[in-house]
Amino acid sequence: MTTVELVEESDTLRFGRRLGSVLEAGDLVLLAGPLGAGKTVLARGIAEGLGVSGRVSSPTFIIAREHRPAPSGRGIPLVHVDAYRLGGDLAQLDDLDLDTSLVEAAVVIEWGEGAGERLSADHLLIRLERREDDARLATVVPHGSWSDRPLGPDR
Repeated sequence: MTTVELVEESDTLRFGRRLGSVLEAGDLVLLAGPLGAGKTVLARGIAEGLGVSGRVSSPTFIIAREHRPAPSGRGIPLVHVDAYRLGGDLAQLDDLDLDTSLVEAAVVIEWGEGAGERLSADHLLIRLERREDDARLATVVPHGSWSDRPLGPDR
């Protein structure tokens, strides 16, 4: 377990880019934290690190959005999921057929803790919290094969 201080939004984006630079098809990242903690900003940074196309925003109302690799990207699609509206309904998470996506894409699930873990024992959980000074703390908890993997340059 590692804790990273993210003082400004640019720090969160940079941390996400580092993580996106090491993600592979089949990787699962679960983002947890209250509203306004920076989950979508972190997902945007991950998308930049992967080099996918399309604007990354909170997919709350459509639940899941796939971003195809950009021509200059790493060739790995991103499936960005917002499980907030699922309210812990695991059947609805199953309906998204994310196991299939995990074969060919990196999957990032906002509000994923407590539901997304069942998709793969090998996942990275990142808990974000917002401090009173508006900085964020990211607690990174690796599971399975993530225990032996680096989070990217300048860890």
